[in-house]
Amino acid sequence: MYLCILITFTRMRINVLKCVLWLLAVLAFVPVQGQKLITYEAGMGTRDPFDPDVWILYQRVRAVHEGMVLHADSALLNTVRNDFVAFGNIKVEVTDTTTIFGDQLYYDGTTRVVEIWDDTVRMIDGKTILKSDHLIYDRYSSIASYDSWGITTNQQRRLVSKVGYYNSDLKIFDIYDSVVLTDTNMRLETDTLTYEMNAHTAYFWSPTHVYTDSTTIYSERGTYNTEQRVAHSVKASQVHRAEHHLFSDTLDYYEETEFGKAQGNVLIYDTVNDVISTSRYAETNQQTRTSFITDSALVRFINRNEDDTLAAPDTLYLHADSIFVTNDSSKALESVTAYHHVKVFRGDAQAMSDSIFYSAADSTVRLFYNPVVWYHDYQATADTIVVKHDSSGAKQAFFNSSSFFIECLDREKYNQVKGRNTVVYFVEGEPHHADIRGNAEMTYHIIDEDVHGNKTLVGVNAGIGSDMRVYFVDRAPDRVVTFGNPDMQTYPLEQLPQDKKFLNNFHWFDAERPKKPMDVFKVGSINSTLKKQ
Repeated sequence: MYLCILITFTRMRINVLKCVLWLLAVLAFVPVQGQKLITYEAGMGTRDPFDPDVWILYQRVRAVHEGMVLHADSALLNTVRNDFVAFGNIKVEVTDTTTIFGDQLYYDGTTRVVEIWDDTVRMIDGKTILKSDHLIYDRYSSIASYDSWGITTNQQRRLVSKVGYYNSDLKIFDIYDSVVLTDTNMRLETDTLTYEMNAHTAYFWSPTHVYTDSTTIYSERGTYNTEQRVAHSVKASQVHRAEHHLFSDTLDYYEETEFGKAQGNVLIYDTVNDVISTSRYAETNQQTRTSFITDSALVRFINRNEDDTLAAPDTLYLHADSIFVTNDSSKALESVTAYHHVKVFRGDAQAMSDSIFYSAADSTVRLFYNPVVWYHDYQATADTIVVKHDSSGAKQAFFNSSSFFIECLDREKYNQVKGRNTVVYFVEGEPHHADIRGNAEMTYHIIDEDVHGNKTLVGVNAGIGSDMRVYFVDRAPDRVVTFGNPDMQTYPLEQLPQDKKFLNNFHWFDAERPKKPMDVFKVGSINSTLKKQ
């Protein structure tokens, strides 16, 4: 019985040992089965006498690994490491559409990475051709990379960079260092770029210039569509076109239509006419030669002497809710149109109205709806005001309907002239005389000045007439002539009737007057002042 038990136990040990040996054999066999070996064909082949794991292959070498086919003049195949070194006339058929050509190659069957060298390695992927002297292709990720300059062409487009990665599945380039993207119409220069071949879109995150025949675009982060010619910038955006320059935070620019849309801190500089426009939103259209600005809109017209120094007064500031600036075909200023809450400041004159229009064709400024013009100590109002200019300055000013002129002497005394319509005539830019036509009224303080410059109030002339003419000397009224049923009287100041002290519809709008350039942004209007008065 003891012998039977011993024999049974021995058989059990032998069976267990067989199972262990079988399991070890299976485990040893699994990695070999999981990894496909490189297969090959060649006209001649022999084992390396110094390394029996290596086959030396010659003549029409062809190797296949997991769908990829390699051709070469000669090769070294390590059957244990499952890698492949090839030389001469190398052609790698990665897929049906992707092929790589070179002179030397190393392929690792485990990592599935192809590394290839030549004076000019070529990777052809459909219509895309990538050239470099050293290329690495990872079959797992389908990414080709280079680090010693690469040139890629796709039809008329060309990509150049020192370092690059190309995903042949997604058709996307990520390239770095001295990047240049060109085609027949543009040249893009940057340091970091992602380019989607199918979408024709470049993405950049570093200082970038896009050059065309007529336009330079600058951005530090954005996109550019090479097919549609559209730039989108979200940082440090600029467009430079001949003598016109646009700066903004964000920008969309359409080259085909020459239309730009900018937001943020917008500045448009017209160097031909010395006009600077700023706002929070702007649109420019070079085909219509028009710029539109709104949201904190301000246009500055800079006045220079012939030697390029600033003239006096040097700058006119125009603010409104919305402003349009148009140039003519010669790039000269053609017109300016401003709508709602218009205010104007210049050192010698200021204005306010609901809207304003300037035409360069006839050198005329038109102010509409409750306009006010201030000139030194004078204020002028009417339903509409039209000022014509010539080379010396203002030539004629028309105050149509309800014209009213006020000169402030002090807080209690005001010279006043009013009428239905008024025309002011200028000589060499200085007021010569004014014709008040229809329902003319006047209140004028007579002041005597002695040889020492001491001034004394003599009395007040007040009265009416059908028409009046006021003559000016040194910009101040000097003589008044009344036509048609005049009724004029001179009063001592203390006997001046109240209705003569302040003529009907008298309103002094000094609170709304811009005293310095940035006062044009102060909220206010004639209506708000009238409510207070």
